[in-house]
Amino acid sequence: MFKKLFGFGKKKKEEIQEEPVEELEVKETEEDSQNVEDSKEEVKSDLENDEDNSEYDSQKEREEVEILEEDEIESNKIEETKNEEAVSQEILEEQIETKEEIAEIEEIKAEDIETQEKQDEIEESEDTVENQIDDEVEEKPKKVSLFDRLKQGLTKAKQGITDRIDEVLKAYTKVDEELLEDLEEVLITADVGVNTTMDIIEKLEDVIRTKKITDPQDVREELKLIIEDILSKDDTKLDVSHSPTIILMVGVNGVGKTTTIGKLAHRYKSEGKKVLLAAGDTFRAAAIDQLEVWANRCNVDIIKHQEGADPGAVIFDAIKASKARGVDVLICDTAGRLHNKSNLMNELGKVFKIVDREYPEAKKEVLLVVDATTGQNAVSQAKSFKEVCDITGLALTKLDGTAKGGVILAVKSEVDVPVKLIGVGEKMEDLQDFDSKSFVDALFS
Repeated sequence: MFKKLFGFGKKKKEEIQEEPVEELEVKETEEDSQNVEDSKEEVKSDLENDEDNSEYDSQKEREEVEILEEDEIESNKIEETKNEEAVSQEILEEQIETKEEIAEIEEIKAEDIETQEKQDEIEESEDTVENQIDDEVEEKPKKVSLFDRLKQGLTKAKQGITDRIDEVLKAYTKVDEELLEDLEEVLITADVGVNTTMDIIEKLEDVIRTKKITDPQDVREELKLIIEDILSKDDTKLDVSHSPTIILMVGVNGVGKTTTIGKLAHRYKSEGKKVLLAAGDTFRAAAIDQLEVWANRCNVDIIKHQEGADPGAVIFDAIKASKARGVDVLICDTAGRLHNKSNLMNELGKVFKIVDREYPEAKKEVLLVVDATTGQNAVSQAKSFKEVCDITGLALTKLDGTAKGGVILAVKSEVDVPVKLIGVGEKMEDLQDFDSKSFVDALFS
């Protein structure tokens, strides 16, 4: 046992076995070294692989991080865009609310302004009504009267006669022959006519001598009275109170017969009378159409034939229609004729024969229409027509268009036919019944 423990009796055997052990150890050592080297290589390889893997993983991680960062940035941008849109929507809503509030404020202001304007209008209306009431209490309401229209229509005639008379009278300090001569010149140039003027001056001299007038301004009043006396002789108006009444309008072309007929029709229609027109001027072009226009305007009936028809036939049919329809006033137009053509004037007599035969129960008026602007020619026309037909009155038209209104004195005194109508304007109301006093007052106003 001791041998076994302490190795006795085995020395040679151990020595024999020493060398292999060393060799074995060397071999083991070499093997271990080789293993170590292999291990090192493996470790190194593993390390290299780990490094490669770590680099790959790092790259991948960086890429993933970059993608995440990009996604985050994009999400942030989207979020910012949403926030901006939300803010814009809020701002837009606020602006809309602000505009609505402004509109409401402006509407309230407009209502306030409108209310204030209405109040102002009410106050003005109240003031106007109060003023009108005060005016009515103090004086009658102002209205354009026939006399005012007459004054306006005679403006030119006043300038041509009375204004010039006033200039002559102001130029003298005493009444003498020279003053009367200047007054005579004024009257003649105003178409009063030589004969009528001489008659006026003679009467004026008698008055001056009788009343011993020395102040030129007193001559004006005496002259006014003399003119009024001339015009007031046989001062009659156109009377249509009798039913039926027939009015025959005569005169040369262009003096205003058709227009005068239209104005008379309007007057009598407005008075409630039944009026009928007869287009007896069949020779003048468009005369029938012109009268028809007036008939339509005045809403009255008209009897007409074709252009060139016999005027007597038209008047005959008109009389028959008047009797059948119960007409109050029949107004007949006749062909315009030159007063110096006796054969044409004689044809006018046929019309009067038809009227006398077919309409004896009617009151007959024959109005000669003369144009005041023609001056002394109007006197010649009146004299010629008076020889052919029984003229009952004159209608003096266009007095507003002439400064020589003295023709009315010449016609009245030389023809000895009353002036019944005067035209002082284009309106319906401007055809007036002649009143000598109103005429002279307007002329000398």
